[in-house]
Amino acid sequence: MDAYRCIVSKRDLRTYADRVIPRETLARILEAGRRSGSSRNRQPWQFIVVTDRDQLARLSRTGRFTTHLATAAVVVAVLVDATRDLFDAGRCAQNMMLAAWSFGVASCPTILQHDAEARAVLGVPTGPVIATAIAFGYPHPAGRGPIERLALRVLTGRGRKPLTDLVHWNRYGQRAV
Repeated sequence: MDAYRCIVSKRDLRTYADRVIPRETLARILEAGRRSGSSRNRQPWQFIVVTDRDQLARLSRTGRFTTHLATAAVVVAVLVDATRDLFDAGRCAQNMMLAAWSFGVASCPTILQHDAEARAVLGVPTGPVIATAIAFGYPHPAGRGPIERLALRVLTGRGRKPLTDLVHWNRYGQRAV
């Protein structure tokens, strides 16, 4: 899949098939994250890869919208050195999610709002910031699950904002060149 098609076709999915992601595919997804650009090439990230079902279940209770983590094949927690590195964490996460999508693997990022509980589950000491957790798994053959169907009902009609509403030329408020 070419890069543009990968970007415009990628959707966040929270319902996964009960299927293991091959080690080679997972290694390539992680490599895509490792290869991300970062401010001054500091590469401030570390990854915690979670595949253990009990661990995934515990992790799924560390945030408000994290229940889908329990059914993922893999969750990758992205840690960074400090809050100043959160933009770089986002770049890293997006690289991994796009690489996964190019291999047919779905993903969905989430924030672990209950930081102390998440640190306990993941064994993260004081210091590193848990920037995000990304669920990965092959899309469920039955399609979207109940959480996604509810979200679609709530968000129906929103779609994407037109580019003309987002782009300013040379100065804020100037809509055309």
